Amino acid sequence: MAKKRASGEGNIRKRKDGRWEGRYTAGHDPRTGKRIIKNVLGKTQAEVREKLKTAIAEAEQVDVARAGEYTVTVWLKTWYELYSKPNVRYSTAEYYRRSIEQHVIPRIGNIKLSRLTGRDLQKLYRDLQENGRLREAQKEKRPGLSNATVRGIHMMLHNALDRAVKERLILRNPTEDCIIPKLEKQEMKILNPEDIKVYLKVAEKHGVLPMFYLELVSGVRKGELTALRWDDLDVERKTISVSKQVSMRDGKMVISRPKTETSVRSISIPQEAVDLLVQEHEKHPDNLYLFPSPRTGEMYHPDSVVNLHKRFLKEAGLEPIRFHDLRHTFATMALQNGVDVKTVSTMLGHYDAGFTLRTYTHATRAAQEEAAQKMGAFMEQMV
Repeated sequence: MAKKRASGEGNIRKRKDGRWEGRYTAGHDPRTGKRIIKNVLGKTQAEVREKLKTAIAEAEQVDVARAGEYTVTVWLKTWYELYSKPNVRYSTAEYYRRSIEQHVIPRIGNIKLSRLTGRDLQKLYRDLQENGRLREAQKEKRPGLSNATVRGIHMMLHNALDRAVKERLILRNPTEDCIIPKLEKQEMKILNPEDIKVYLKVAEKHGVLPMFYLELVSGVRKGELTALRWDDLDVERKTISVSKQVSMRDGKMVISRPKTETSVRSISIPQEAVDLLVQEHEKHPDNLYLFPSPRTGEMYHPDSVVNLHKRFLKEAGLEPIRFHDLRHTFATMALQNGVDVKTVSTMLGHYDAGFTLRTYTHATRAAQEEAAQKMGAFMEQMV
C-alpha cells in the first residue's frame, strides 16, 4: 500500500527515460485558484528527494504566483514609482530613472525577475563599461561609462532587488553575487597657494571678490553658495549658516535642503570675509540674497558661477580646474595649516571625519611629515 504523502512533501516518480522526477505545489494562481505545479529531476530517488525538500522550502519563501508576473522592466518601474521616487531627492530619483530607462531596461529588461542571475548583472556591468555612453560626441572620446557610474547603477539595482526579496518575489538578491568595478582614483587638483592671489585679483576686477573669497575660506558647494541669504551671515559671531541649496528641477532653479543632515551646518569665517560680505550687502541693501545676480537681481545660477570661475582661470593664465576643486583647495590648505580633520570635516558637511581623512590623505600626510620633523628636532635635544 502506497504511503500517504504528508502536506508539502511533493510527489516522486520514476520516468520512462530512467530519471526520477519530483513534483510539488509552488503556489496557487490568484486568478483561477488552480495549483502551480513545478518539478525537479535527478538520477536517483534520494537525489530528487533532497532537491524536492529544497524546492519546497524555497517555494514557501517566495510568492511564486506573484513572482511570475514580473520581468526586470516591470519590477524596476514598480519599485521606482512606489519605493524610490517618493522617498529620495529629486536629483537622485532622476538619476535612477535615467539609469533604468537608458541603461538597464534595454539590456536585461525582458528577463523574468525570478530568472535574473548574478551573471546577467555581471554582463550588464561589463557592457556598460565598454559601450554604455549614449551621446555620439562622448562615445568618440570614451565609449564606456565610468566605473563610478556603473557602481551607482549597481547600488540602485541592489536596493530595488532587496525590496523584491522583502516582497517574496525572489529568494535572494543576485547583486550579492557580483564583482563591482573598482573606483578609479583620480588625482585631486587644487588652486596652488601662489595662484590664489592672482585668481582673486581677477575676481575683484569682475566685481565678485566676496563670493569667491568666501568660497576659498569655507569650501561650500556651489549650490549652497548661491542659495546664501543676508540673514545667513552672523556678523557678530563671524559665521555663515548653510541650511539650503539651489538645485535644478525641470530646467528651473529650486531651493531645497542640503543632501544630508550633516550638510546643514554653521561655518566660522575670518573677519576679512565678514567685512567683504558686509560691503557686498551695502551695494544692494534691500536684496535678500547675499550674492544676487547683477542681471536678474535673483539668485545666481550655479552654472553662471562655474562659468565665471573658468573665465578667471583663463584670464589669470592658470591651469583649468573645476569649481568644485576650490572646495578641495580650502580643505587642503586648512589641513596643511594645522586645522584638525574633525573640524575640517564639520565645515565641509561630510558625514564623518573618516571620509575626510581618506579624501585628503595627501594633505594629512604632509602634516604628518612636518610633525615627524618637529619630533625629530625635539628628540635631538634629548640625546
